[in-house]
Amino acid sequence: MAARLKEKYKEHVSPALMDKFNYKSVMEIPKLDKIVINMGLSEAKDNTKVLQNAVEEVRRITGQQPVITKAKKSVANFKVREGMSVGLMVTLRGEKMYEFLDRFITIALPRVRDFRGLNPNSFDGRGNFSMGVREQLIFPEIRYDDVDAIRGMDLVFVTTAKTDEEARELLQLLGLPYKK
Repeated sequence: MAARLKEKYKEHVSPALMDKFNYKSVMEIPKLDKIVINMGLSEAKDNTKVLQNAVEEVRRITGQQPVITKAKKSVANFKVREGMSVGLMVTLRGEKMYEFLDRFITIALPRVRDFRGLNPNSFDGRGNFSMGVREQLIFPEIRYDDVDAIRGMDLVFVTTAKTDEEARELLQLLGLPYKK
């Protein structure tokens, strides 16, 4: 079964983008390249169980095993030495990326408390959208009773768009709700 958003992209989004931006070739149409999910775990340096729990939660949310990220430099003020585990990340592509985005838009975002839309200015100038999630509890895969601590995460939607305007239009047509 193909991902619902992938079908939507092929049937509705790409023709709409082709019309709006007057592309000459279908290869110019921007598309979602990958979604990177990153979770910083400052408390992991003292307690390895925190890292194991976070890995399990992110694996449940994404359906993919996260990579543990290590500190590149030692920082005495933060009591971090080079090589310590300080976070984890997952890169989603293809079917899993579209499945995650579909669940994120339809299930997780409506569960965010006082949600009024995403900030339309969170683009980096090259067509990539970044946002933060304050708690992992908005995902239905996470049970409240099993959570040892509330952790936030960063999501980066990497597109092949050349400008922020093209990327904003692409993500809006895919279903990301922006503030007016």
